[in-house]
Amino acid sequence: MKIGNIELKGTPLFLAPMEDVTYKSFRMICKKYGADVMCTEFISSEALIRDIEKTKQKMSLFDFDRPVGIQIYGHNIESMVMAAKAAEEARPNFIDINFGCPMKKIVRHGAGSAILKDLPKMQEMAAEIVKAVSLPVTAKTRLGWTESSKPIIEVAERMQDVGIAALAIHGRTREQLYTGEADWTLMGEIKNNSKITIPIIGNGDINSAEKAKRFLDETGVDALMIGRGAIGRPWIFKEVKHYLTTGELLPFPSVPEVVQILKDQIQLNVEWLGNGQSATVMLRRHFAKYFPGLPNFRELKIKLLRAETSNEVHEILDEIVTIYGSYQLDYSNVSLR
Repeated sequence: MKIGNIELKGTPLFLAPMEDVTYKSFRMICKKYGADVMCTEFISSEALIRDIEKTKQKMSLFDFDRPVGIQIYGHNIESMVMAAKAAEEARPNFIDINFGCPMKKIVRHGAGSAILKDLPKMQEMAAEIVKAVSLPVTAKTRLGWTESSKPIIEVAERMQDVGIAALAIHGRTREQLYTGEADWTLMGEIKNNSKITIPIIGNGDINSAEKAKRFLDETGVDALMIGRGAIGRPWIFKEVKHYLTTGELLPFPSVPEVVQILKDQIQLNVEWLGNGQSATVMLRRHFAKYFPGLPNFRELKIKLLRAETSNEVHEILDEIVTIYGSYQLDYSNVSLR
């Protein structure tokens, strides 16, 4: 598939943009294990044009990232255009528009998936951004606002009409947030719609290699995007690629192997941010997802979540290996909630 002049072979695997998750160290780990396309955390257009330093830092890109997109969100068309131009200066491979975030703090301002209630504005915003930048522009959205309102087929046609280069679709409505199961049926209808020629990227509930293949077979989408399924399991990209290529499942990693992956991620954070508290604290969301199914693990998990230095984390991880080194981890029934 192609996004503008970006050529992607086979079935590309995208790392979904996630706030407080897809920062440098996590992107690097996911890339190591087979993610083909990176995306930054989503970036507020209003914060970006006000030159807020923390927001600008989210646009820091690195050689390993490529191909990589910068995702922006907002409700004001003029601000979004200005933000797209600012993002272009960071030299990503493409700009991505967030039309899908369901969180209250985003939609109450009319951004993210809230714009699914106003398709003409959605189309105008996409059109103005496409005209304003020279890079390919992609978009990520949901099926619709509610169960009774799923205009995603119309959305896909409108986005294609104004020059959006690829469309990622999460198989839920905004009303669902992340509850229930993702519905891939409409994605298949869009992909098999003769009017749609742009690449369609499927997203939602991919937490195993088998499910990735089933979704791919059922819909025929051009690429898959993995988000929450990669938190605490960044090697899922390797699992999916191996299964799609060979039809064989890779064994789940051992406890010592997972501990080493976590240590690598911590070291990357320390190299990036220094050996301060922030390098450890920002990994807590990841800590919560590692080591599923270990018996009597609650106390060690709490210690991990409360650790404030990388040294503390290393000590706890060594303790985990001592106690659970012979246990086999099982990720087959891990919830994405």
